[in-house]
Amino acid sequence: MKVLKYLGDLFLIVVLTLITQIGGLLYLISRVLFRNTKSYKVIKTTVLFLSLYVFSTFLIIPFLAPQFGREKVLESDHVKNVSWFYILCNRNYVTPQLNQIVLESSEELAKKYPGIKINLLDANFPFWHGFPLFPHLSHNDGKKLDLSFIYSKDNRIVNKVPTLSGYGFFVKPKSHEHDQPMACKEQGYFQYDYARFLTFGTVNNGLQLHETATRDLINSLTKNAQVTKIFIEPHLVKRLDLKNSKIRYHGCYAVRHDDHVHVQIR
Repeated sequence: MKVLKYLGDLFLIVVLTLITQIGGLLYLISRVLFRNTKSYKVIKTTVLFLSLYVFSTFLIIPFLAPQFGREKVLESDHVKNVSWFYILCNRNYVTPQLNQIVLESSEELAKKYPGIKINLLDANFPFWHGFPLFPHLSHNDGKKLDLSFIYSKDNRIVNKVPTLSGYGFFVKPKSHEHDQPMACKEQGYFQYDYARFLTFGTVNNGLQLHETATRDLINSLTKNAQVTKIFIEPHLVKRLDLKNSKIRYHGCYAVRHDDHVHVQIR
């Protein structure tokens, strides 16, 4: 029985670390502090863990992250997080340089489309270069950020996304377009469309990709000299008539990028 408890604790520590970076450590501290408690151990451990986690997330980490060259992605009138999940799980940290780039692009976009907002998805954890942000391959240095496409409904731009996470709603290739997702899956890269399992549920039915605004967003980002790469699926590069050499194909070993834009800087 003790072995199962230890395995259960180990599992929780690993999962919390993968999802939040700090959660595993704080859970371990909570378990150690109440290891000799005989009554209400689970309740006390849970309450302490949640208290430590919330306190750390909102009152400690934002002040420590700059020591690692990172800060929260700044929300504004033109920039917002798609979900509280990214904030609560400390997945919303970037370098100050990337923060400034997003701010500048959002302001440029808002001049052309009044009221429009850039929707933020996964960024990076607050600490340690090289610490992976599961399930991403490269969000480990504060220099990467995923952005939602811009959508419309009834031909009107809306600041909404089609899934709770912002991921997993694929703008699939049309019949005359090259189907890179299918090509990758035929080569055995079974993980290529795994984002369909990470939607957390669909919302806002009837949304369509706003091609012009999404193209303007990407082109605005490419103008900045610090931006080195933008990942998006090949069929959308052609459909949106994107010409900049910074716009790359990410390869079959990653996941498909016809549900979001990946931006990274030098």
